[in-house]
Amino acid sequence: MSVREIKFVYSSPDRPKLRSPHLVCGFPGSGYVGKLAVDHLIQELPAKHLVDIYSSSFPPQIMIRTDGTADLMKNSIFWWQGEEGQGGTDLLLLTGDSQPSNPDSEYALAEEVLGIAAQFGTQQVFTLAAYITGVFVDKPKVFGTATDLETVKEFVAHNISTMDSGSITGMNGLIIGIAKLRDMKGICLLGETSGYVVDAKASKAVLETLLGIIDIKVDMTNLEKRAKDTEMLIHTIEQQMLASRGGGGKSLEGQQPPQKPRDTGYIS
Repeated sequence: MSVREIKFVYSSPDRPKLRSPHLVCGFPGSGYVGKLAVDHLIQELPAKHLVDIYSSSFPPQIMIRTDGTADLMKNSIFWWQGEEGQGGTDLLLLTGDSQPSNPDSEYALAEEVLGIAAQFGTQQVFTLAAYITGVFVDKPKVFGTATDLETVKEFVAHNISTMDSGSITGMNGLIIGIAKLRDMKGICLLGETSGYVVDAKASKAVLETLLGIIDIKVDMTNLEKRAKDTEMLIHTIEQQMLASRGGGGKSLEGQQPPQKPRDTGYIS
């Protein structure tokens, strides 16, 4: 690939016939909140592979897969078609090994991904991300923003805390911003996380909220197991922190984060 080139490798020359599918993106980022959620969806639906996206803007390294094979870093899009009892909802699901390394490449990738979605008539785009607080919590909240006021007004029905300041960095923010320019609705759902660990608890909270919005049911057993692993890891870290401070027996779980200035960016 030449500099800044993006290459697409489709699994088949035939394209599925989808009905205005929602595009749901889970890019790797803090806590892997979005990626874990989308990877779980892909596995449990199960979704079918559509295309791999390679870019020279991804880090210059290979990924070792679970079967022992090596592959260049990439993003991938999968598709799923809803059946009777699933509300007839169709999905495009984007997961990836990395986000692009520079702003120009982020814009280019976002345009290409949305271009693919537009070919299927996508009208609504979701990105799943992390809302970093720096502290551990028992029950992660879900925060959100959207590109239209009507959707924001619906957040309360799904127990989503509306963001009213700051910014969302990287692909999670950029792709819904560009979606708005393409007359698509964009929603970013962010799971509350410390930012210190791979946080399956936050992923579970975000995914449950998404499924409630798009009215799809998915077996959550495997993600719940990973969430329990997260709880155990957090408990271990808390105990180590308490020990380093000389004990005291006071739990850090549920501690309120310090107040943030209103212009704080939300790294996602």
